[in-house]
Amino acid sequence: MSSTVYKCEGCGGVMEFDAKAQCLKCPNCGNSENVKSNDGVIEEHTLTIDAKRSIKVEVKETQTMECKGCGALIEVSGLETAKKCLYCGSSYVLADKQEETLIPDGVVPFKIDKNDAHERFNTWMKKRLLAPNELKNLYQRGGFQSIYVPYWTFDAQASFNYTAEGGRDRTVTRTGADGKTYRKVVTDWYFTSGHIENFFDDIQVPASIRYKSGLFKGIEPFNLKQLLPYSPDYISGHLSENYSVDLESGHRDAIGIMNDGVRFMAESNVRRRYDRVRNVRLSGGYSNETYKYILIPVYSTTYDYKGKNYTVMINGQTGKVSGLYPYSIAKIVLIVIVLIIVFCLFMYLSNS
Repeated sequence: MSSTVYKCEGCGGVMEFDAKAQCLKCPNCGNSENVKSNDGVIEEHTLTIDAKRSIKVEVKETQTMECKGCGALIEVSGLETAKKCLYCGSSYVLADKQEETLIPDGVVPFKIDKNDAHERFNTWMKKRLLAPNELKNLYQRGGFQSIYVPYWTFDAQASFNYTAEGGRDRTVTRTGADGKTYRKVVTDWYFTSGHIENFFDDIQVPASIRYKSGLFKGIEPFNLKQLLPYSPDYISGHLSENYSVDLESGHRDAIGIMNDGVRFMAESNVRRRYDRVRNVRLSGGYSNETYKYILIPVYSTTYDYKGKNYTVMINGQTGKVSGLYPYSIAKIVLIVIVLIIVFCLFMYLSNS
């Protein structure tokens, strides 16, 4: 297995991509080098049946490589395309593994460093009012991993006709059997129809089965206006992996997202003229579909609290945090007691 190590010309250390400086930087002596970036245009690939059939997930066996820094043996899973030695910290970009499958079209570089990630986590945790107080001390023994996660993006022109029923509310006054009058809201329903034309740009779909979760959705979206042509320089010092969700599956997810978007647009159109909407039916499809394969930056950590693991993720571009945390039973009980006391006091004062 061939690998690339970015050696520092100053001290011989390993150069890593620095999120703050946006360049390769040696953590030992501070020497820096500009990223050897590709100045070309990021290509949009036409989405064809052949492309969906050919870009499949190939499960590779775990391999072993020797660290050039300390000689230790490093296990590399079938999906990993960048790795760090656990013993000496040397970073490797496994370019040949990337080329065996699919070279990314673009990359969103890390914009915040690990120190910033820690600060954002601490700020986030302070707002978890129901978390145990000692959780912060437990977390300080852990740390974040920086990883480039694979993503598919899709563009498409949507053209749909829709039919629906729009409802207008009116209030009627009626007299009951007891002689009293009362008001009731009645909805009159009318047939309506229309047309939706919309261009969907860069619909983002995770290309990793490890990161297709509600937790990961919590740190989206990523600003793809900062997408740059791919260069392995951006990966040095960070972890990276190949896609484990194939193009066809990713496209299916994107269609679901776009369908929801078209339905929302149709319902919004009806609501501009009516009070309510129901029975929306769509007919149409998508054209001029294209895709890109990109890498996006994420910080991830898993910490243990009383024998249970909790995961926290941070968007490495925007700093948005999404995570799981334990709840303090004592705090919950205290809140319930306070609410009961407040309710009892309110009832007492109301009856006085």
